[in-house]
Amino acid sequence: MVGLKLFRTDASKCGVSEVMPRLVEVEADVQGLVEAHMETLLGVRFLASEYGTGTVHKGRIDSLGLDENGSPVIVEYKRGIDAGVINQGLFYLAWLMDHRAEFEHLVRDRLGMRAASQVLWSSPRLICIAGDFTRYDVHAVHEHRRSIDLVRYRLFGSDLLGLESVASGSGGMQVARRVRRQAVARATADVQDASMVELASAVDEALLGLGGGVNRVERKTYRAYQRLRNFACLCPPQRSKLLVYLKVDPKDVDLVPGFTRDVSGLGHHGTGDLEVQLRTPRDVERAQDLFLASYAAA
Repeated sequence: MVGLKLFRTDASKCGVSEVMPRLVEVEADVQGLVEAHMETLLGVRFLASEYGTGTVHKGRIDSLGLDENGSPVIVEYKRGIDAGVINQGLFYLAWLMDHRAEFEHLVRDRLGMRAASQVLWSSPRLICIAGDFTRYDVHAVHEHRRSIDLVRYRLFGSDLLGLESVASGSGGMQVARRVRRQAVARATADVQDASMVELASAVDEALLGLGGGVNRVERKTYRAYQRLRNFACLCPPQRSKLLVYLKVDPKDVDLVPGFTRDVSGLGHHGTGDLEVQLRTPRDVERAQDLFLASYAAA
């Protein structure tokens, strides 16, 4: 975002004019903008603003939400650079983990009983949105055991908002390797067909290898691959195929029977309107461009 230049074209004059980036006047401006459109911008359902943490902690959480996989989300905002934003967010995240019943009550009031019963406490998230971050912030994200996203914002002109994912971490390399071993073990236990196990592993590697900042979230009925938002959901192997759901508009794809399908409006596990059916390693190669398009849009 710092290096991004945005220009407005003027066809009548055959020229361009640069739209200069700027920060908000006060922190509450970016908070209000994100809270009003949180699901569109972050893939997070908004729950509460300025949520009080009681007389002991004596704090107020900027925003509380629930992401697409049911993970609790704390969002903290800073107008510019603030070295304490991650520590402040982690302080509130620790409070949240100690007050699960209170959070679930809030979810029940805002989103209903079903959502409250499916809160995923294994992967709570902290999203920090600020004008910029230091290299120490980025390093801390990759070293910490919690799921943390650093997001840089800029306003352009009077009606454009830019969000850039600066860093994303899900607990460091040791946790990632342990999760991977557990996932492979579950797949081996659940599926007798070795070819499907190998295919699931190939899909896993392809999705994790698309770029930096990919987190994997395990749910009972699917495995989500996530940047700020889910970009792919892998369902448990069937007898002869794997189903992957992507955040790609089916209208933008030349659908191939037996390989891709429009599932918008149809019920299925995970998120995404494009279903990709994978039966062989060749199918995984064919799907690579679709995987990349979904990753880029997340």
